[in-house]
Amino acid sequence: MGKITDKLNDLDIEFINNQKMFFVSTAPKEGKINLSPKGLDDTFKIIDENRILWLNYFGSGNETAAHLLEDDRMTIMFCAFEGKPNILRLYCKAKTIHERDNQWDKYISHFENKNAARQVFDITIENVNNSCGMGVPLYEFVEQRDDLSVLFNKMSKEEQIAYMKRKNQISFDGKPTKLFEE
Repeated sequence: MGKITDKLNDLDIEFINNQKMFFVSTAPKEGKINLSPKGLDDTFKIIDENRILWLNYFGSGNETAAHLLEDDRMTIMFCAFEGKPNILRLYCKAKTIHERDNQWDKYISHFENKNAARQVFDITIENVNNSCGMGVPLYEFVEQRDDLSVLFNKMSKEEQIAYMKRKNQISFDGKPTKLFEE
């Protein structure tokens, strides 16, 4: 049986800080539910027991931003793939911060690697759910992939913006992401 609380505790924070990846899920009012695996070091910052910042780099889609325009709910899940079994789900409300926003410098300052940043999600935790995770298989972590970092470092800021204008303004369901507009 899972245990639900209204904030992170020290064990939750330690568990999160030891994970190499997490999963993010959002949904529009109608259309596809999105579930994305996330990795990359230094993209997930715990501000306090009820608040997280997540730096999102550009990529092939921008579903999360499109969905949050319709419904601000987000679920984040961590699984223990090594060590003691555990699944930690964070049930949250989230808002998107873009580079054009007045608060951008304040938000992005929490992250070391800002190259290729598309947006920062300001996430408020409403509930924390710990469950057993005994059905999650054990995996051995090898390393983070560097494919995205290599790609980002080859591109100028102008090339990154051009890519986002081609690929990140409309969701897979045709919903706007408002990446470059209010």
